[in-house]
Amino acid sequence: MRTPPRDVAALAAAVLAPFLAALALLPLRGSATRINLALLMVVVVVAVATLGNRWAGALAALSAAAWFDFFHTEPYQSFHIRDRADIETAILLLLVGIAVSQLAARARVMRSVAATDAEHLERLHRTLRQVRSVGGTAPELIDRIRQDLVEVLDLRDCRFTTAVEPHGPVPPRLRADGSVGVEGWIWDLDRQGWPEGEVELRAMAGGRVLGRFLLRPVSGAVPASAEARLVAVDLAGLAALVLDAPERLPQAGDLEDGSRRLGVDV
Repeated sequence: MRTPPRDVAALAAAVLAPFLAALALLPLRGSATRINLALLMVVVVVAVATLGNRWAGALAALSAAAWFDFFHTEPYQSFHIRDRADIETAILLLLVGIAVSQLAARARVMRSVAATDAEHLERLHRTLRQVRSVGGTAPELIDRIRQDLVEVLDLRDCRFTTAVEPHGPVPPRLRADGSVGVEGWIWDLDRQGWPEGEVELRAMAGGRVLGRFLLRPVSGAVPASAEARLVAVDLAGLAALVLDAPERLPQAGDLEDGSRRLGVDV
């Protein structure tokens, strides 16, 4: 899998930013204490960790300790340290930099997760409002949910069928708890990724299967989070409610026409 551009930029910053910061602090070498200089280097480490990930933060801490040693401890322009206090300062810079960078990276991940969860919840509410509106027909609402599934699970494509049983071998299935079941296998989605081929997500209401979404993940893509998969299950539940409400269903001919128009396979 390709490394995201943001992580590549963070790794580059982890190497270059501490070096540039150490150079910028050279005019203060004679007036500021080494402890204060080390604390300023920690600020740079935190900035890199906030931009990237925990690995970038750890690399930045190591780079900061090395360039602090090179430029701000005697003998200068050397990675050798004579004074014991300088050795302790450099080690503390490394340890504090690593610890704080990990906390900063974790905080960034938690903010990202919170924002993603809020987006998923808003999508679910928006679709629910559309389902409750009086203007939507079954094919239109099913297609809206199909599009939501593509976005929530980051799929290549998704289609819907009213056939409640597969024609042929049982495909992998996205279960109600967000896990994936594969016939004859214990499937670890987080470790093994999406199974090959289509993954079935059943639309169920009152214990009955009313249709199935057939998900087509991007080959080799990292599976969506457990929270996103649970939102997908809820979306399929909304589709089942639409199909289970007779007053919302058009005539059979209209449903067939709508399926061709909206990409719904019946």
